Amino acid sequence: MTSPSSPVSHRGVLAGAASAAGTDSAVSAGTPSALADTRNGPRDVVVFRDVRPLGAADPVDLTVVDGRITRDPAPGDAKVIDGGGRIALPAPVDAHIHPDKTTWGGSWVSREPANGIAGLAAQDAELFRGQRRPVAERAYGLMAHAVTRGTRAMRAHADIAPAYGLACVEGIGEASERLKHALDVQIVAFPQHGVVRAPGTAELLKEAARSGIVDMIGGIDPISFDHALDEQLDLVFDLADRYGVGVDIHLHDRGETGLTVLRALIDRTRALSLQGKVTVSHVFCLPGLSDTELAEVAEDLGDLDIALTTVAPSRSLVLPIAKLREHGVRVGLGSDGVRDSWSPFGNADMLHRAHLLGWITGARLDEELAACYETGAHGGADVMGLPRADLSPGSPADFVLLRAECLPQVVVDMPARDMVVHGGRVVARDGELI
Repeated sequence: MTSPSSPVSHRGVLAGAASAAGTDSAVSAGTPSALADTRNGPRDVVVFRDVRPLGAADPVDLTVVDGRITRDPAPGDAKVIDGGGRIALPAPVDAHIHPDKTTWGGSWVSREPANGIAGLAAQDAELFRGQRRPVAERAYGLMAHAVTRGTRAMRAHADIAPAYGLACVEGIGEASERLKHALDVQIVAFPQHGVVRAPGTAELLKEAARSGIVDMIGGIDPISFDHALDEQLDLVFDLADRYGVGVDIHLHDRGETGLTVLRALIDRTRALSLQGKVTVSHVFCLPGLSDTELAEVAEDLGDLDIALTTVAPSRSLVLPIAKLREHGVRVGLGSDGVRDSWSPFGNADMLHRAHLLGWITGARLDEELAACYETGAHGGADVMGLPRADLSPGSPADFVLLRAECLPQVVVDMPARDMVVHGGRVVARDGELI
């Protein structure tokens, strides 16, 4: 069981420990180097030759030891992979995605009109019943595709309701196990149909939390959809506190309704000392605030280390990322749904999502375009509690190799991902999973 403030894999734990010690101290003079330490047997050393980290003008060799970047020179017998002058970029993180709902890789689905969340959730259940492919197969197809596009980690929301039981959670768990060599995954038990308005859901959430098959407990619009602010949040936070899981709440409400929910989340996080373990997704009530109002809320979010995620749906609904970061708020970027009953769009490609973030926010300057990519990479890692894959010594060797001139051009042109590296090992090449 992991929390959002800790890495989700054994590899991540090791990389996180090195990162926490300081990227310089991990390889500094007076500290035994990664290559010199042979007490635990032979080291896994790989050299990625002729690459340009972050689009640097001059190519270098990136040396990886046991899944971590090092500045030490590699031994002569190290495995060498030719980068061909390609740019090396930190692998992105999808901080909010719904792999269980997807029809990716299957036949086209024609969607019917729907009124609000309840109507769309009903179509989710209808689609679930009509699918010949089980959740595990559909989720695996989408998650594997995400890996080929560079994604190193994702927070996957799995519907949990009487209509599904634990099938969606278990399906994503099965897909995650198949991809554990290439992808770190946190699973959220997400009550899409509501907690109180869908009898039996509360018991399923408790079962999921108690059994250890999920990392987080979700919630959804406690006022406007569930009509039970205290009852929903009391249950969700009690489960998080009792079973040591995190919280990730969908909050679509705008205006004062959304702010009322957000304040309730802040109060419960403070009361239960769940700092660093709570995330609020979408948070459409924040973009319309004045700078003064936003600063007041952001200060509480930063003090309690409550993370936020956005899927950049539109200019009016995307989170004010830069202003939130001024208050120390972790903000990640996600894909949301992909070719499900809610929408025919989506592709689980986080470079494309960074492109969309730039498009809707009117990014024009190089630093603005680069910031969009960094939100998709480092912002998502921060939300999931993973060490940043920033290509510095001691950081996890999770990166993407592609042909381009510079990072801003990458965000605009979205070139093919020629090679995807996870933990120092090539896991995808030319769009195909290895």
